[in-house]
Amino acid sequence: MNQYIVTGYDYTDDGALKRRMDVRPHHLDGAKDLKEKGNYVVGGALLNEGGKMIGSVMILQFENEEGLEAWKQSEIYITQKIWESVDVKPFKVADV
Repeated sequence: MNQYIVTGYDYTDDGALKRRMDVRPHHLDGAKDLKEKGNYVVGGALLNEGGKMIGSVMILQFENEEGLEAWKQSEIYITQKIWESVDVKPFKVADV
C-alpha cells in the first residue's frame, strides 16, 4: 500500500465555514467508507488560534496512484469547493 498525507486548506470567503459545515456529514461518511475499505489511516480538522476549522489533514493509503486519483475525483471537500488547495505527499507511517 502506498500511503499519502493529504492537507486541504479551506477557502476563506465569508461562506466558507457554512459550506464546510453543510457538507461535513457527507465528508465524514466518505471517510468511514474509506476506513471500511482499508484506505483511511487517520484524519482530522486543522484549527486556527480561535479553534475554528480551517482545513483538514488525512493520512490515506491506496494500492496505486489510480486509487488516489479516484478518491480525489469523488472527495466532497474537493468537488464542493471546501478545500481551496490540496497538497498530497507520499508518506510512510512509522512501525513502532
